[in-house]
Amino acid sequence: MRLFCFPYAGGGCAAFRTWANEAPREMQICPVQLPGREYRIMETPYSSLSDLIPVLAQTLRPYFDLPFTIFGHSLGALIAFELARELRRLGERSPLRLFASARRAPQISPRKSPIHDLPHDEFMRELRRFKGTPEEVLHNAELMELVLPALRADFRMHETYFYKNEPPLAMPISVFGGVDDAEVRPDELEGWSVQTSIPITLKMFPGDHFFLHREQKALIEAIAQNLDGMLA
Repeated sequence: MRLFCFPYAGGGCAAFRTWANEAPREMQICPVQLPGREYRIMETPYSSLSDLIPVLAQTLRPYFDLPFTIFGHSLGALIAFELARELRRLGERSPLRLFASARRAPQISPRKSPIHDLPHDEFMRELRRFKGTPEEVLHNAELMELVLPALRADFRMHETYFYKNEPPLAMPISVFGGVDDAEVRPDELEGWSVQTSIPITLKMFPGDHFFLHREQKALIEAIAQNLDGMLA
């Protein structure tokens, strides 16, 4: 089984570089590298989910020859959700399960003002508040000049997302959250229940919005447990 993985805003494949060490051998970890980061850093990043999703569905189509699931963290959860809906619209093979991590349900409006168009200094302050970008990166002006376009584009993608009502997905959804995540409340995680015709499973982990790093082993174990009986 393949597990396609989508990271948080500004993230790339590196967020999942050691997942294969923890995953069951029957599970193939497939991080998806979007334009504008890591080895694709010179490419123009997408800033609109409606532009990205059709391209993703077409690009990944050859890799849907095996049973697969999709995991996304924060912005990645939104990408995973809309990709699942796009595959349904196209009549393509659907994921066996959707894993939504550290992201409020898509139909719930944001509580905070957008930051993607803030002036440089204010945008940098917001990045520090999120605690997702290492300080050594934030203090490296040359490196930040390279990564800022993807960060701004991802925040724009996230903050300009417009939810369109569609029937619930006919697949189970597993939802993960951080106990100390100031960005996403438990009730906003529970809101994923309206997006599937099957009861969701919700599991909370110690940590803040980026619990997936410190709790990597436990998170992968939870994913494998949710796929119990599907791995062969």
